[in-house]
Amino acid sequence: MADEPDEMLSWDESVFRNEHVFEIDYLPETFRHRESQLESLKYALRPAVRGSRPLNAMIRGPPGTGKTTAVQKLFGELGGETTVEVVRVNCQVNATRYAVFSQLFEGVFDYEPPASGVSFKKLFGQLTDRLVDDDTVLVVALDDINYLYYENEASDTLYSLLRAHETHPGSKIGVVVVSSDLSLDVIDDLDGRVQSVFRPEEVYFPRYGRDEITSILQERIDRGFHDDVIGAPQLDLVTEYTADSGDLRVGIDLLRRAGLHAEMRASREITEEDVEAAYEKSKHVHLSRCLDGLSESEIALLEVLIDHDGEQAGDVYDAFHDETELGYTRYSELVNKLDQLGLITATYADVDGRGRSRELTLEYDGGAILDRLD
Repeated sequence: MADEPDEMLSWDESVFRNEHVFEIDYLPETFRHRESQLESLKYALRPAVRGSRPLNAMIRGPPGTGKTTAVQKLFGELGGETTVEVVRVNCQVNATRYAVFSQLFEGVFDYEPPASGVSFKKLFGQLTDRLVDDDTVLVVALDDINYLYYENEASDTLYSLLRAHETHPGSKIGVVVVSSDLSLDVIDDLDGRVQSVFRPEEVYFPRYGRDEITSILQERIDRGFHDDVIGAPQLDLVTEYTADSGDLRVGIDLLRRAGLHAEMRASREITEEDVEAAYEKSKHVHLSRCLDGLSESEIALLEVLIDHDGEQAGDVYDAFHDETELGYTRYSELVNKLDQLGLITATYADVDGRGRSRELTLEYDGGAILDRLD
């Protein structure tokens, strides 16, 4: 039994063989159940190896379906080619055109551009000049490009990248866009000037099936835990929770937290009770990730909504203005972004004497939000 004295962990022991295996940024050695998607992306990017501009690609699919891992795997292979530079930009963190190109500059030059005083035109020019001088193809991945759309920066950013060879002859840039927002129409929501030149190869990443989830999690277990730490019934429970969420990251996080919960009991084995206790935290993986990328004003609006959940937008604005002194136009932009992120729902309804107004409702428990903001 796990709670017998000789089966207890000592203070310097762990159930983990390699805890990093359960962290979100871990890149697995083997990448299962995405062979067809990888082949489609290789088809699009292969010309870069020959020194030609690659085809552009658009990767879409729900969160936690392997999109970022696929890009990292392919970029790892391409990065070894002398003719190719690869840069992946996290658009959740870099949500403006200038921020994106600053990341591209750093990726190509291996140092950051000056923090201020450099115009976009100069930054862009230095970047493309370097590509031309070195006869290098730049392959850019705009990961979570939906955040550029939320900030109305997507069209300008893509236009600059896709038209680079016209403004800077000889430069060769290929673009891979990655979106987890299935409500976003990546093409139709762009300006016409961008739509005319952006005809990407489309690659869809569906949710993993139950058997696929089990095999992926089993591989993490084999690499991350010592032998016999977790049994089949516990893995089945983790798989069930993961399949219900549709997000593989929930299962990976759940394994790690269940392991830590077992260690807290000084147990060498993970029980179903450990999994159940850990799920209360792991089920909010998407919430935590969204909150990490919010600005101070967006967080302020969420905090106001916790006290005014379900109220009309005008009433919420009054409370928000008292806290921040921001105007209604900016407030409306923030509401739209939180709605697009799935953190709130803004529903139009008829209000007596006021016409149609939006009712703002939180999509998560206010306590869960506050816990992750602290």
